[in-house]
Amino acid sequence: MALTPDDVAKLARLARIDLTPAELEHLAPQLEGILEAVASVQQVRDADVPPTSHALPLTNVFRPDMVQPSLPVEAALAGAPAAEESRFRVPQILGEEA
Repeated sequence: MALTPDDVAKLARLARIDLTPAELEHLAPQLEGILEAVASVQQVRDADVPPTSHALPLTNVFRPDMVQPSLPVEAALAGAPAAEESRFRVPQILGEEA
């Protein structure tokens, strides 16, 4: 069943998209091609094949968390332009009272 410009116009109205008559003529065969591609994919579907999101199984590539000594506060703040009470001091940006 071929899509007509009227079919595309109805879809465009449902999607609240304004299309010119020239755009309707241009989009009708393109939309038909998309629907045919979807139909061909649906024909391949088989009950023996489980649905997947990836062709290959994915595994986590992150290393496990391990507790290790951290950088001393003095070393971390050594290159900071300003520090206060063992913390980085940054300019006020939200208009809060200090």
